[in-house]
Amino acid sequence: MNDGAGAGGDASDGPASDADAVPDNGDPDDAAPADTVPNDEREALLTIAGGAVITAGGVSGQRALVAATEFFLARGLGPAAYGVYALAWRIAQLCSRLVTFGSVPALQRYLPEYADDPDRQGVVAGLAYVTTLGFGAAIAAGVWLAAPRIDALTVSDPAFPPTMRAFGFLVGSLGVVMVASAVFRAVGSARGEIAFNKLLRPGVRLAGALAALALGYSVVGVAGGIVVATALLAIVAAPLSARVTGVVPSLRGVRREARRFYDHAAPVAMSSLGKVFQNRVDVLLVGALLTATAAGVYNVVLVLIAIAWIPLLAFNQLLPPVASELYADGRTETLNAVYTSATRQIVTSVIPILAVLVVYGRELLGLFGEPYVAGYVPLVVYLGGVFVGSAVGATGWLLMMTDHQYARMALDWLLAVLNVALTYAFVVRYGLVGAALGTSLAIAVQNGIQVVLLRRFEGLWPFDRTYLTPLAAGGAALLAMRAIRAVVPGRAAVVVGAAGGIAAYASALHVLGVDPRDRLVARELAGRYRAVLAQRLGR
Repeated sequence: MNDGAGAGGDASDGPASDADAVPDNGDPDDAAPADTVPNDEREALLTIAGGAVITAGGVSGQRALVAATEFFLARGLGPAAYGVYALAWRIAQLCSRLVTFGSVPALQRYLPEYADDPDRQGVVAGLAYVTTLGFGAAIAAGVWLAAPRIDALTVSDPAFPPTMRAFGFLVGSLGVVMVASAVFRAVGSARGEIAFNKLLRPGVRLAGALAALALGYSVVGVAGGIVVATALLAIVAAPLSARVTGVVPSLRGVRREARRFYDHAAPVAMSSLGKVFQNRVDVLLVGALLTATAAGVYNVVLVLIAIAWIPLLAFNQLLPPVASELYADGRTETLNAVYTSATRQIVTSVIPILAVLVVYGRELLGLFGEPYVAGYVPLVVYLGGVFVGSAVGATGWLLMMTDHQYARMALDWLLAVLNVALTYAFVVRYGLVGAALGTSLAIAVQNGIQVVLLRRFEGLWPFDRTYLTPLAAGGAALLAMRAIRAVVPGRAAVVVGAAGGIAAYASALHVLGVDPRDRLVARELAGRYRAVLAQRLGR
């Protein structure tokens, strides 16, 4: 199946008994053989996992580009100037979460539903672009006016206002690239979304930053280089997305579609605003209450944290359109089975990454420079939230794809208020560790409540005994990595220990047993990629 394939056929594609072939409890001892997995569930799992494989590669490339950018800037600017850049960049990223005004989830919700109506798809895309450009202009104006005040409240550095103002113009361009990428994603094309959002976007940022450093510019010039490079990408992204996907933006008949579009987008946008205060207030408080150097250290921590989110992001790539299609067709039981399997596969993938970061976090932080090793304890604290967020899967996306966006909006704002108060108190008392603790708690609480809401509203529940297998294997991997760290000195332990720990993890999974659905996905995808590789080598 290619990455543009749909979520799978109707339930009637398989035998009438298929729906009953897989027990609801998901126990490994009772699970049906892989060849009896219902056809619609099989197709959905392979679509999501296929997209996850492509996305994991793309996101890994993205993280490598981001890490390279931060490495060169941390080394080239020095701790204080890098802290100015890091704070301005993180604020711009927060603004970019708002600039689409919920258009990206709205595209995921409605483009699959309108698959047989290209005109309505075009109107939805047109609304997304117009909305993003309008909010981008408003944000740029607001940032221009607010930059001096933000500087006074945070780092009090003369380079901050012009840097922040430059990044204000960046937000609109980022929004256009995100919308173009979301169109690819909504029609089931993981490759297009990966190319623009995961590779080209950080790639042009790296190119702009390196060009500015090579020309001798400091932090303001670096910001300008990134803005110009991203604007050029935005100019290319929108028309290329329309040409490849066939979804041509249009405002013809926009009045008929606007109400439904904004009924979904507006609460999602308010949720995004709430999430800024819920799990990104740490960035603002570090800048306001601590030093520019502390802001730089925390930014490097976030670079490593981003690596740990890769499995969740990968599986969430095509899960929203698949979930939207299954929900629209009333196939809730299949949706729950797919949600359970995808979430278990996320947990299986993320555990070895968490183990590497916990055991070798100091060495990895030290690559950016000795001052950044101070971020080790905040890193470990933050990883607790990453584990909880990954362990419950795509709770936020599923609430939106099942038309419970208002419930998510209310939850986001309730927890945002609580998180601001708690994180402020934690940062004042514990410094960088407090910032990580506040955000980690916010992630854990939100995802815990969201998984309960999904069970309450739709009967979706991902947990069963099969989750114990990757957890037990993770314990074996952690012990192996610690043992290697004790005998292998320096940074060499990272490479040797990671390889040894992953080998121990795979061996433990083999001994404990893998769920039949996971074996199905691994076997099918491995066969597919072997065939592709053999075909290419045979040319």
